[in-house]
Amino acid sequence: MFVAPDPGRLRLRNATRAVIGVAAAVAVSELCGLSLTASITAGLAALLALFTVTDATVRDQRVTTVLLPIAGFPVLALATTLHGITPARDAAFLAVVFCGVYARRWGPRGHALGIFAFMNFFITQFLHAVPAQLPELYTAVGLALFTAGATRFALWPIERHTPPAAAPPALPGSGLARPTTRQAFQATAASALALLVGQLLSEERWYWAVGTVWWIFVNTASRGETLVRGFRRVFGTVIGIAVGLLVAIPLHGAPAPTAALVAVCVFGIFYTAAVSYSWMMLAVTVMVSLLYGLLGVLDPSLLELRLAETGVGALCAALAVALVLPVTTHATNDAWIQRALHCVHAATAEATARLAGDPKGDPAPHAAELELLLGRVRMALAPLMHPLTPFRARKARARQVIELLDDCAREVRGLVSVAADPVASHDARLAAACWRVEAAVEALTVSDLGRRRVPSASGEMPQQDEGESALVHLRGLEKALSELAMPLGSSPNPPLVRP
Repeated sequence: MFVAPDPGRLRLRNATRAVIGVAAAVAVSELCGLSLTASITAGLAALLALFTVTDATVRDQRVTTVLLPIAGFPVLALATTLHGITPARDAAFLAVVFCGVYARRWGPRGHALGIFAFMNFFITQFLHAVPAQLPELYTAVGLALFTAGATRFALWPIERHTPPAAAPPALPGSGLARPTTRQAFQATAASALALLVGQLLSEERWYWAVGTVWWIFVNTASRGETLVRGFRRVFGTVIGIAVGLLVAIPLHGAPAPTAALVAVCVFGIFYTAAVSYSWMMLAVTVMVSLLYGLLGVLDPSLLELRLAETGVGALCAALAVALVLPVTTHATNDAWIQRALHCVHAATAEATARLAGDPKGDPAPHAAELELLLGRVRMALAPLMHPLTPFRARKARARQVIELLDDCAREVRGLVSVAADPVASHDARLAAACWRVEAAVEALTVSDLGRRRVPSASGEMPQQDEGESALVHLRGLEKALSELAMPLGSSPNPPLVRP
């Protein structure tokens, strides 16, 4: 959390801005004379608006922020109306879960709207809101979104000067072959089970089990990723409860120190989210403990119940990904690695075309895409690299694959810099070297992998001055690709990707 790279202090600035935005939303609600329940709703709505809207351009972020009430207000009305009608409320909650997860097929915007809709239903359960409070809650959410948007796009427009990284497109598919569709069924099945078991533990706080299921399924795409995320959520919750016992309970809901610590927690959520889900969950759990203190219902037994409900949710999520339309870690790893390799192929071809004199050849976009894909590859391989994994050989091989793909990215960046040099000229050896790289990628990505051999990186390549920089990078690509051939082989049980 403390030593992870933060280029341009982007995480630090984003976390600081979040504290300002959430604090401003709560302050505006208080100045307007809204109740404590409404002010808490405003703070949570502002936090969600700043946390979940991750579109690739500032314009798209503005549009998504404007659309949030369209997704949230109907759900808010539905949840408060059904507050005392348990069967209908439960069925509606499960429908919101399914639709919220299914909406992820439409990219970052669908993802953000789905989360906002779910959390509006969740917040009404957390605050036990009733229909009479609906106008006040609408006002609070509207003020919060306006304040959060003003903070993000006018007061401190970080993304205007530092464009956000675009998320790589989701894996293709249609019907039940689409990962987001499968995940919608998985999350709904897990939520249904968590709802039933959670209500056996507590008729008032059952929603924590469903909330655990929901957030475990966020930003995961395979069985292994979901299991690891569930473990990290439980681990972070355990530590957060210990901190809550030491910090939140002694405060007894005192407004000033509680507000200050909530601001620290908001900062922690945003600052740690990108590097440690466990640390983020610690901050979330402490913040929830402090909010319960403000509401006057916090005691040790409530924190124990939260831990039990979190465990139930994590277990239900694990059962769902194992039994309901499972998406294996092997399939996900293979798909993302192949996309990264195809990107290497495209970047190499564009660089060679540029060096051959084609002004339209531009490897830079492919190099940028490769960086995004490598981030997704690291996420897909995370289950195999978890400290508790029993598969030590596969863990070591997963680390090696990531290192080799990083080598490929470094060589591609080198090709981009060489291709951008206006004095670079065509070298006849580049065509042969590029062919070897293309053949290496094809050998790693065709279906009959075991029948193809990656061309050797040690072929004759005379040392000359002209074009030598490009050839050095192409040699590096050949070497890395030849070593990558082993984990992507055609054996029925590949040593890397079979969890």
